[in-house]
Amino acid sequence: MRNKSRQIRLGDLLIGGGSPISIQSMCTTDTSDVLATVAQIKELEQVGCQVARVAVPDVPAGDALAKILREVSIPLVADIHFDYRLALQAIAAGVQGLRINPGNIGSDTNVQKVVAAAKDYKTPIRIGVNAGSLDKKWLTKYGVSAQALVESALEHVAILERCGFEQIKISVKASSVPLMVESYRSLAQKVDYPLHLGVTEAGDDYAGLIKSSMGIGALLLDGIGDTIRVSLTANPVQEVLAGKEILKGLGLRKGLQIVSCPTCGRTKIDLIGLAKKVKEALSAYQELDMKVAVMGCIVNGPQEAKEADYGVAGGVNEGLLFAKGKIVKKVPEAELLCELIKLIEQREG
Repeated sequence: MRNKSRQIRLGDLLIGGGSPISIQSMCTTDTSDVLATVAQIKELEQVGCQVARVAVPDVPAGDALAKILREVSIPLVADIHFDYRLALQAIAAGVQGLRINPGNIGSDTNVQKVVAAAKDYKTPIRIGVNAGSLDKKWLTKYGVSAQALVESALEHVAILERCGFEQIKISVKASSVPLMVESYRSLAQKVDYPLHLGVTEAGDDYAGLIKSSMGIGALLLDGIGDTIRVSLTANPVQEVLAGKEILKGLGLRKGLQIVSCPTCGRTKIDLIGLAKKVKEALSAYQELDMKVAVMGCIVNGPQEAKEADYGVAGGVNEGLLFAKGKIVKKVPEAELLCELIKLIEQREG
């Protein structure tokens, strides 16, 4: 059961309130380079990204936002620190969301100006607290801890609430998975705003994926979380693909799943190579709700993978082709991939 949260809207995308968990990513381009940023957002959209975030560190980046928005179709979130004028510029450009911490953009007057503009344009604000950049007062009081992260987030929330603004989502990210999980669990008990999940500074596309899967997965299994970003030191396309796999693995999103056994001494075919080729060959079927199994031998064949829609089970220089747990035919190893794809295409159109 998912935690009940309020619902906010980023453009046409609903977040919270029981709406499907969405996948976000952040551009690595210089935002002022409109062509490069638009190209990357379109690439992200093609692989299933639902929200793109861009850094807005200066006026040239802010000037580019309206031009970018004209060329893309998914919601754009402007990531802004310290300068409230950049927030006003981004809102006026038409971004569908802001990521700011209101306590860091100056006086109450500055905050009120941003909130007034956000109300007028119906622009939600994400409060994003990170363990690596906590205010000194919270570090002095609590150290780097879940309590420090949560109290910092609640302080920023209170600032917006005093201005009568509640179109809020929150993140309390940390590089430490246990700290991140503890922080979100604590926050979820204190607010009903939608939560943006992520492990920050998680690492490259290997270590970062593992840490993100542990942290995000643990919380989603608790019913906590409304939108996710898998933060990787890699091409942001990998973040989106990883997010999709996390959601599919948890049964929270439909789509193509490829399952394969880990191989052992019984395996007599090139299972690792075959599994990679199957993944590549089925890349066009990502949105199809289908499970495909690539198994190494008859032990891990149709019986263990009987819940798969299609699959292969290796033998000695040959393999069995099966569908819904039933054997279709036996084919030489060299023809396994071709025959599997042919079977899927015949039955799935």
